[in-house]
Order: sequence, then C-alpha cells, then structure tokens
Amino acid sequence: MGPLTGMRVVELAHIMSGPVCGMMLADMGADVVKVEKVPGGDDSRRFSPIMASGESASFMVVNRNKRGIGLNLKTEGGRDVLRRLLMDADVVTENFRAGTMEKFGLGYETLKTLNPGLIYCAISGYGRSGPFGEKGGFDLIAQGMSGMMSMTGEAGREPVKAGSPVADINSGILAALGICAAYAAKQKTGLGQMVDTSLFEAGLQQMYWPAAAYFADGTILPKMGSANSTSAPYQVFRTADGWINIGAANQANYERLVEALAVPQLEADPRFASNALRMEHRLALVEILNEVLVARTTDEWMVLFDSLGLPAGPVLDIAAALAHPQTEARGMVVETQHPTEGRVRGMGLPIHFSDMDNAAPPTSRHAPLLGEHTREVLKESGYAEDEIDELIRSQAVVALA
Repeated sequence: MGPLTGMRVVELAHIMSGPVCGMMLADMGADVVKVEKVPGGDDSRRFSPIMASGESASFMVVNRNKRGIGLNLKTEGGRDVLRRLLMDADVVTENFRAGTMEKFGLGYETLKTLNPGLIYCAISGYGRSGPFGEKGGFDLIAQGMSGMMSMTGEAGREPVKAGSPVADINSGILAALGICAAYAAKQKTGLGQMVDTSLFEAGLQQMYWPAAAYFADGTILPKMGSANSTSAPYQVFRTADGWINIGAANQANYERLVEALAVPQLEADPRFASNALRMEHRLALVEILNEVLVARTTDEWMVLFDSLGLPAGPVLDIAAALAHPQTEARGMVVETQHPTEGRVRGMGLPIHFSDMDNAAPPTSRHAPLLGEHTREVLKESGYAEDEIDELIRSQAVVALA
C-alpha cells in the first residue's frame, strides 16, 4: 500500500517528462495505465540502447510499475475507449503540443464535463499561455532559453547543456507535485482541475540564485565551470587518479581545508583570509590547490577530508555512482523481471516514507510491452470480450497476443 493507493491515472504522455511523472505516481501506489499510440507505441521504444529482444532500455527505465494499452486516437473507437477510461479516472497526463487533444475532441474543457473530478495535467514546451503557448519544445531548447546554458561550461567557450535532460526530468517532477496538490484539493471539493507546467519553467526554476543576482543589481553571472559565484574554493580539482569536489563554502570549512593540506602559504597568504578575498583571488588560490591535490589519490584525500568533517566527494561516472554503497542503501537501483529481457535494472523512487503502512510499494512490475494489458484494462472498464475483439479488428486498439 503506497500513499497514492486508490489514485487512478491514465498516461497519454510519452518519451521522458510525462513518463517520469507517471512512474513517480506509480511508485507511490497509483494505478497508472499507459496509453500508447498505434502503430508504433511510445517513440522512446525506438531510442537506443536497444536490448537483446528489441526492447528499448530508454523506454523501460521510465515506465516501470505501469500497465500498458495500445490505442489509436485517430479512430472513433479509440476515442470512445479513452472517454470510457477517463470517466472513472482521477488523473490524465499528456505532453502533446497545445491543441492536439482538442483536435481529437478530448481537450480539458470537454473532458471535465464528462468527469468533473478529472485532474488534467498538461506538460508542454512553454506552458499553455503566453506568446509561445502553442510551440512545441525540447529539453535542449528549454535549457538554452531558461538561461541555464549561458552559465554552464567554461569561460570563453561555447554554451553547454547539462549532461542529463534536467528540464525534461524536472518538468515531470513538477507535474507529479502539481497532481498531488490537485488530488489533495479534490479530496475536499470532489472537483478536478487543470495542472499546467512546462519544460521552459522547469529550466527557469533551476535559476533561483542567478535570478537573485540579476534582481539585486543587474548582475548576469558568467560561466565559471564547476566553480561557484559566491564561495571559494567550491569546485572540482584534479587528483592523482581522478577528480574531487571540495565545498569549502564558509570560513570554518576553509580552515579545515588548510589544516588538511598543511600548506603554510595558504594559512599565511592575506589574499585568502576571507571568502570575499578568496573570491577576488580565486584563480591564484585554485592554482595552488591544483598543485597540492594532484599529489594524492581521490580516496586518500577523502579519508583525510572525512576525518576533519570537510565537505568533499569524488566525481563518479554512472557505473560507479550506481554501484556506490549509498546508492544501494537507499534502494536507488531496483530490479524487475521482464517477459522478454529477464532481469532488468532501473532507478528507484528517491522519496522514502517512515510510515511503513503507507510506504511505496515494491517496484515489481516491469515496463509494459505494447498492448500488454489492453484486454485486462478494457474488461475493467466494462467491455465484453466480443467488443474488445471488434476494437482489435477495427485497429482502434492493439492487444498483445
């Protein structure tokens, strides 16, 4: 029993942002039915890497714990199926370009008359209002327009996007947050509402401190690599065998660093006496630290820094991060049994609940095959076997044989 047990979600969303939202809701107990277009299914089914049996790892990693049906909304039969599913649903999610659902006669204004309690969550490129309200969007474009790329990377180099699709992922998290808030309101009023968020806003949300600097005095923070605009040293440094992040963000931690490194010049140099002075002479400070830190391995430095309580950490690649004992302790790698792939690993829910009676359910359901649960879901919605057979024959739905 998860905290969202009893919530019924119909997911029309595809690729990344919407499926992240749906998987988080499912991991917390919601019954999520993923509706995929036919033919072909979710576009991410064709994204690399492709596993041995032809399934996409990119699809599987964000669609765990959902049931799946294949539906052709270009047919009247397919649209009728969706209407019937939504009559009893609490939530529907979609991340189409604005106006797509309206063209099918399935926009929010229409659906709320069918089910006044329906929470309609739309994730789009820029939100449903404003001059870009009808434009499509992608993570790369959102990172650029939100200002993120203008301050990511090294000074004097081209703008750089974050390695992970942070606008996509964060918009999914924001959608899940909005849905939970609307669901709480529904418990009081019985009524649903529209939840509207976007990749653009998900990118802007990452810019709190750069926005604060601009609002204060018009400062536009520059690209500083891994360094910080307010504290030094607070960045990555090379070691004998890799890289280490050091977060000496205040005077006490800087003094711990000086103690650890045992370099008299750092303690005596007036240029580094305060954070303001260290920021003014940051490049000189970094040059000294680089010369010292490269003499030992990352693990050697971590033993010393941890003993002094200095915030520091290694720079891990994805393999090392997933294998880290802390990752295991927090249950952030989960396994499912897939009917064609066998054991499949994925990312766990990064939220933990102290009340075990309401804790998130075990992540036991594999990402669905295309149309895997079509018959099951349609039967639950009142369709007879012969009606389902006719929907399949008319290509309104696809069901796994």
